[in-house]
Amino acid sequence: MDKPPDLSSPPKAEQRPYTYERHGVTIEDPWHWLRDPKYPQVDDPGVLAYLKAENAFFDGWKAQHQGLIDQLFEEMKGRIKEDESSVPIRDGDWLYWWAFKPGAQYRTWYRKPVRGGDDQVLLDEPVEAEGREYFRLGALEVSPDGKLLATLADYDGSERFELRIRDLATGKDVETVTKVGIGQPVWASDSGGIVFTEVNDNWRSYRARFHRLGRPVDEHITLYEETEELGFSVGIGRSHDRTTIFVSTGDNATTEVRFVPAGDPSAPLTLISRRKPNREYQVDAAHGKLWIHTNDDHVNFRLAVADPANPEAWETVIAGSDSVYLTGMTAYRDHLAISSRVEGLDQLTLRTYEGKETRIPFAEASYSAFFIGNPEFAPDAYRVGYSSMVTPTTVYDYHPDSGALEVLKVQEIPSGYDGSQYATERLTLEARDGAKVPVSVVYRKGFEKNGEGKLFLYAYGAYGMAIPPTFNTNRISLLDRGWACAIAHIRGGDDLGYKWFLDGKLTKRTNTFHDFVDVAKGLIAAKFTRAGRIAINGGSAGGELMGAVVNSNPELWGAVVADVPFVDVLNTMLDDTLPLTPGEWPEWGNPITDKAAFELIRSYSPYDNVKAQAYPPLLITGGLTDPRVTYWEPAKWAAKLRATKNDNNPLFLKINMGAGHGGKSGRWDKLHEVAETYGFIVTQVR
Repeated sequence: MDKPPDLSSPPKAEQRPYTYERHGVTIEDPWHWLRDPKYPQVDDPGVLAYLKAENAFFDGWKAQHQGLIDQLFEEMKGRIKEDESSVPIRDGDWLYWWAFKPGAQYRTWYRKPVRGGDDQVLLDEPVEAEGREYFRLGALEVSPDGKLLATLADYDGSERFELRIRDLATGKDVETVTKVGIGQPVWASDSGGIVFTEVNDNWRSYRARFHRLGRPVDEHITLYEETEELGFSVGIGRSHDRTTIFVSTGDNATTEVRFVPAGDPSAPLTLISRRKPNREYQVDAAHGKLWIHTNDDHVNFRLAVADPANPEAWETVIAGSDSVYLTGMTAYRDHLAISSRVEGLDQLTLRTYEGKETRIPFAEASYSAFFIGNPEFAPDAYRVGYSSMVTPTTVYDYHPDSGALEVLKVQEIPSGYDGSQYATERLTLEARDGAKVPVSVVYRKGFEKNGEGKLFLYAYGAYGMAIPPTFNTNRISLLDRGWACAIAHIRGGDDLGYKWFLDGKLTKRTNTFHDFVDVAKGLIAAKFTRAGRIAINGGSAGGELMGAVVNSNPELWGAVVADVPFVDVLNTMLDDTLPLTPGEWPEWGNPITDKAAFELIRSYSPYDNVKAQAYPPLLITGGLTDPRVTYWEPAKWAAKLRATKNDNNPLFLKINMGAGHGGKSGRWDKLHEVAETYGFIVTQVR
């Protein structure tokens, strides 16, 4: 019989003296050595030995609870249709869709003629992924003539994608355009070439290029290369009428866009409007005009129109509003499809070019709704997605002529689901400065608000990314065990408008952390739970949130799961050689040049504020090839916590040695990781 793993002696990372000085302050970082100097190559024996020891330690815990983890996995897997597929959507003469084969980890992509005929496999992801530890399809674009397929694929989690061209008649790849691509490629109108973006050694998307098929790679034409701003990234897109290719550059606060005819991508680019600090704009084209979504004169954005011959003269179509936050727009032949948010709830509106508006109605008090996007410029109906905390994802076609919402597909849950057995609430809880923070809560009916319940609380709170109140089949495993689950729509996201985002960044960053703590205290006051029975989870910038609140209020949490957490904030923001640092300064501040930013970040950076106190049980994850939150951030944090905290609660560090920011790539492998997370919190919160 195997000897049980010894969990009484966790790994300890050696402390090696390392100091530096900024703004007259000496920073000590004895775990700095965990950053391999040859990164992104990681082969330092000491670093690898420590990471492997941590993984083995976590595996020891996992072995003790494998039965529960397997049970959770099987529950979650039972709610996923093994041969799940998308609703076919028309693009020209073809219908396109994807489907999973039973048991497969990855999708297969198909098409068939609209007028009838056999299914044709465009790309079989399981074949592409065979024999690989990691595979992620980043983009798939069929050429306008329907004969070629462009794919972008990442084979190691580094988010450096290979752009390949496949002949659909033979199923063979005929060209590899680049091995450092990123984003979505755009075909030229004649199918004879493709526009794409590339990353440099620092993983910054720095240029847009045009490749004429059949020509050698050294003849790529550079359409635009960002040379002015170290933190700007370059992106490309195509107008929905397919006449125009857009080349954008910008960071988290500022954008600048140029355009070129899709029929002649190598022609000189036309600048729409020169970059202005803290002004964003996105552009589409239809009916010979440019349609512009911008925050130039209102924090919640306006919609404007311009003549391509005079692209900087923007005329307002929809003015900015204090109550309506315009989040996006697509220009179709007959309508502008406008996404907005009112009091935190999604609104979908179709506006004719004569100005008549129709809002697509939804009945629930709290939900998420979005335009899925029709590839065709002139669809008969508009494809829409919908879900709520208790309503499985539903795909509709909205018919503007009749106003009918046609149900095309409701998410199937093979093991069964009865929505009437669950309840959802949308609460508003007051933060310490008086801000009203929305909270979405779901629980199984019969959950008693007696102050003894178990609560799973999730948030993100950065980059203006709202966390919608959507359906999640995995969550049912907690609900059916008597838990309530909640999403805190805290500042830093744009749930309540763009100002909600601005009020959680830069000098107001700590609002995000305070909101989360105050939501937890509000849920305790509302008798959903009590201190010590709350499990919390966040990833990336949400992992920074986990690190901040576990330092400030450790007594509230019964378990903490921090996925790929951005916790070494000060050191990262001081290092402009790292891939993302310059582009992140508009979000966090630049501590290199700004002493006030240095002091503020130093005051909340989770790694820098670990203290000798009792911490709750912690599970920390990371990815060795992650270019967004580098592996040493969670590793250093775990090492410092182990050396500093004065409790006996478990702390585990799990580093995916063959994956990046998103964890493992296959759908069942990802589900195993969710089962591990749930297994951890279920065993810790009793």
